[in-house]
Amino acid sequence: MLDDNVALVTGASSGIGAETAVQLAEEGADVAVAARREERLEDVASRIEATGSEALVVPTDVSESEEVEAMISETVEELGGLDVLVNNAGVMLLESVADADPENWRTMVEVNLLGVMNATKAALPHLRDGGHVVNVSSVAGRVAGATSSGYNATKFGVNAFTEAFRQEETENGVRTTLVEPGFVATELAEHIPDEEIRERSEQMTEQMDVLQPEDIARSIVFAASQPEHVSVNELLVRPTDQQAP
Repeated sequence: MLDDNVALVTGASSGIGAETAVQLAEEGADVAVAARREERLEDVASRIEATGSEALVVPTDVSESEEVEAMISETVEELGGLDVLVNNAGVMLLESVADADPENWRTMVEVNLLGVMNATKAALPHLRDGGHVVNVSSVAGRVAGATSSGYNATKFGVNAFTEAFRQEETENGVRTTLVEPGFVATELAEHIPDEEIRERSEQMTEQMDVLQPEDIARSIVFAASQPEHVSVNELLVRPTDQQAP
């Protein structure tokens, strides 16, 4: 379904990003994978190549705008273009406002929000006339919650940026999709700095049949595989038994 397409996936060293990259390749796309952990990217690239598609490893820290611009340039140069950009890189450093480390706020803004904005801007010249931007946000971009203020702020920002971008570029043939997962079994929760919040998050996931990365990857591939006149603008995907927002 995606033969002759070139895709770029950020945060592709594990979880949703890795599964999305492989599933895009299974549909025929050549895929560039970007993240900080090069060794893990090489493993994902091997899985992509096993499908018969071409893989490109682009070690990138999306919080660095110069690296983001280089990531886009290398993808276009090495794979011959860019059709689908999946902005998936993100961190979830949950803390109460009173106890928050401002550097954790800064990190989330730089990775979760500015990374999306800078990659989208850098990719835009290559995406007009049929390209597609997929931004992975969160249910936390819809509903704010205690101890999630910084993360909420970045994900609300991704949602707003995506809609504004859609309005600007839809007349140029650029499609946009906002994907908002609920609880997913990924590494995100492992990096929560507040031990009590981390334990509470782990307990919540143990009480439900959480989503797996491949579940979200299927949603992304679904959106990316639609005909050019169909733009799936938003996908909210929760575990069936997730009650809390």
